[in-house]
Amino acid sequence: MSNQTPANAGMPNEDPWSGTEDPTSADVVSDLGTVVPHAPTAANPDAESILEVRDLKMYFPVKSAGLIRRTIGHVQAVDGVSFRVPKGGALGLVGESGCGKSTTGRLVTRLYEPTGGSVEFEGQDITTISPRALKPLRRDIQMIFQDPYTSLNPRHTVGSIIGAPLVIHGVMAKDKILPRVQELLEIVGLNPEHYNRYPHEFSGGQRQRIGIARALTLQPKLLVADEPVSALDVSIQAQVINLMQDLQREFDIAFLFIAHDLAIVRHFCPEVAVMYLGKIVEIADRETLYNRPNHPYTQALLSAVPDVKQAAVGGRRERIRLEGDVPSPINPPSGCRFRTRCPLAQEICARVEPPLLQIGATHKVACHFAGELGHHPVKPVTAGLLGVDDSGAPDPGATPSPLVGNEPGYADTWFDLERKTMASA
Repeated sequence: MSNQTPANAGMPNEDPWSGTEDPTSADVVSDLGTVVPHAPTAANPDAESILEVRDLKMYFPVKSAGLIRRTIGHVQAVDGVSFRVPKGGALGLVGESGCGKSTTGRLVTRLYEPTGGSVEFEGQDITTISPRALKPLRRDIQMIFQDPYTSLNPRHTVGSIIGAPLVIHGVMAKDKILPRVQELLEIVGLNPEHYNRYPHEFSGGQRQRIGIARALTLQPKLLVADEPVSALDVSIQAQVINLMQDLQREFDIAFLFIAHDLAIVRHFCPEVAVMYLGKIVEIADRETLYNRPNHPYTQALLSAVPDVKQAAVGGRRERIRLEGDVPSPINPPSGCRFRTRCPLAQEICARVEPPLLQIGATHKVACHFAGELGHHPVKPVTAGLLGVDDSGAPDPGATPSPLVGNEPGYADTWFDLERKTMASA
């Protein structure tokens, strides 16, 4: 890996809500000076899938107190999630804390045994293979963990932590491991001579960069990045994001990028999925999701992003404030899980769970009243497709549509919300 990102690389000066971005020409002023950032990561429409997740579920048992501990319930951390990641591409996974983003990442890397569903990596279902057969796949699937303090062994030096994958998989001679470790440390912006130090001698941001270096050691095909820059300073965030873009382009690495920062997700990921209480409520290409969100939760999430440009010219964008707390994943609401906080909720939302319906060439949304902000329909758009009436009761004269499914990726045809008919490219 010879690519090194300049220490003064910056992030694009863009507004994640307005849809205007000019990262290739806008200069960003930071403590390190004025710099020109990398361009946003672009999608390859012809790329094949390297990862396909179908109806993935993870239920954690809840045990009773006492001597004989019985299972009295389950935490439905992930419940029926489906998506795909193209080769060399990036899918962003966003949502508030506790929605199941990190659990999804750990399921993809097989750190958790899923309760149900499948995870196909390069056409092979890795949820059914043995730990011995899974070992070779560890070279191709790596993870950057969210907590840089607990993800590094305090008894090992940085050199042994980063070099451990090379030793375990036997891909490099012992006399070449140290130069490789020093090279990786330099790539992520650390002093190569600090390979013999311990994790407690580094700051939180430096520890995160050590975790990134460890994940890159074997040059994986798929990297699950769980909040990879949340512990870093703003100037270092830009450096690391640009570094990952360089590595993605050079080695064709695919990313499942989990983050809270919507601006970084927009810059790095051509496709974005929004999770709420264990389910994906909307997934679309970057421009569609940020400019024309159709789910009320996505609209509320994006309205909370600070609008620097509007503040500069005066005025303030109205923020959508959700009432109530997030329900417990142990006992989630019936039907739509967002209905207890949704201003559009009606009787059908409590009776019938909305399907993740494709409404555009690269746009899916799980809402009975999907529509752009201020233009939500009065009657549910999914009733006829699900074979129910407007209140959610079964309609004997209706037949459920084959459009209603939970497959990853996008079909060639979709349901047009305005015309209430089928459409195609």
